[in-house]
Amino acid sequence: MANSYGAGKLRLECLCMVGVCWGFMPVTAVADPVQLVVGQTFLTTNNATKVLEENRQDDLKRRSYLNANYEKNYGRCVGGFSGGIGYTVWSDDSFDSETDAQMDALGRCELSESLSWTLTNNLREVTQDTSSSNTPDNRTRKNLFSTGPNYLLRLSSVDSVNFEARYENTEFSEPGESDSERVIGTAGWGHLFSASLNGGLSVTASDTEYDTGATIDVRTTQVTFGKRWASAALSGALGVSEIETEFGSMSTTSRGGVGNLEFTREINGSADWYLRGARELTDRTSSFDIRFEEFEFNLSESLSVETTSLETGLNKIFSSGSSLNAAIFTNTSDYLDTDAEEQSAGIRISATKPVSELVTLSSKFGYRYSTFEQDDSDDELLNFELGVDYRASRRFNVYVSVGYEEKGSDVVARRYEERWALVGLEYRLR
Repeated sequence: MANSYGAGKLRLECLCMVGVCWGFMPVTAVADPVQLVVGQTFLTTNNATKVLEENRQDDLKRRSYLNANYEKNYGRCVGGFSGGIGYTVWSDDSFDSETDAQMDALGRCELSESLSWTLTNNLREVTQDTSSSNTPDNRTRKNLFSTGPNYLLRLSSVDSVNFEARYENTEFSEPGESDSERVIGTAGWGHLFSASLNGGLSVTASDTEYDTGATIDVRTTQVTFGKRWASAALSGALGVSEIETEFGSMSTTSRGGVGNLEFTREINGSADWYLRGARELTDRTSSFDIRFEEFEFNLSESLSVETTSLETGLNKIFSSGSSLNAAIFTNTSDYLDTDAEEQSAGIRISATKPVSELVTLSSKFGYRYSTFEQDDSDDELLNFELGVDYRASRRFNVYVSVGYEEKGSDVVARRYEERWALVGLEYRLR
């Protein structure tokens, strides 16, 4: 499996992966125009490498980027992608010049009334060691490709069975990280108790093989449920799971309760509250950190992981056009092969306020408290950001922001303070 991505390959993968699903479409289909945005940012920082005050280094970071969005419905097929690619240069060589990318691609086709085929691809920059600072030297590119069929058989007006098979491939850009291939099979039965209540059973088997020769097998059985009210919705699953890891002559097996939950409540026409969480027995190449963005795998720890994530938040839009988003989260990673455990909890708040038709103010605040059992240490990370966005024309934007970040830790070498300022120019091509 490949361990590196070039800029051209990233763009080609993005288009080809969506195109695989679109291959089922009529050849006469005409695509909608792609939304393309080009931009340039200049960020000056007084601590580029995020180290102690006596070792800090000033630097100027210049990043050029291209963002694209596309979405199209072709009748029996739908597809789209959203993402971007950038190139960064550090003036004082704090880090090497590098390409970065992020992308979400989706394609789905109904091959018949009961059979459909889905293809997704998610590309992210992820942290390698969660106890270290978030710098370019501590990040790698994670690409997760998934595809497979889904078959739904309706037994009656209230009963149905569902069969799904999926192939997944996860690759990291750093050659030191292990890639994996995964095959997942799911069988489920669903029953409609009423127009607003449903339930069922689900059995899933997952077999993962790493390029190092290690294998991870997971077997899960769950009860599923869903309920809707006039202004709220609840869905989720509860069950048990077993994970078995084999590497050479070593073999470990763990069992535990698993599940997921999502509850949304519309407070009024301009505000909603949500609660979502999950607990899984999985491995660090899975999609868990993509589905729960505040969660991070520590790639320096064991392959198999017991993951737990819980988040609740509020989204509010005011009559003036201002917006407020606030969330509280907690995450736990129990690395089963090493008995190391990491826990984190925090809060994030963001707000925007338009002061005119052309100018919008924004602010962000974040706090995270983390504990690391492997070295019995605690970390605290605080960040704050203020920004101004000026819409110079229908296509051209200028934005300016300043920020502050501080990390405290029981480990002296992990402490730092950073002040930064950014100026950005952005032009919409189409």
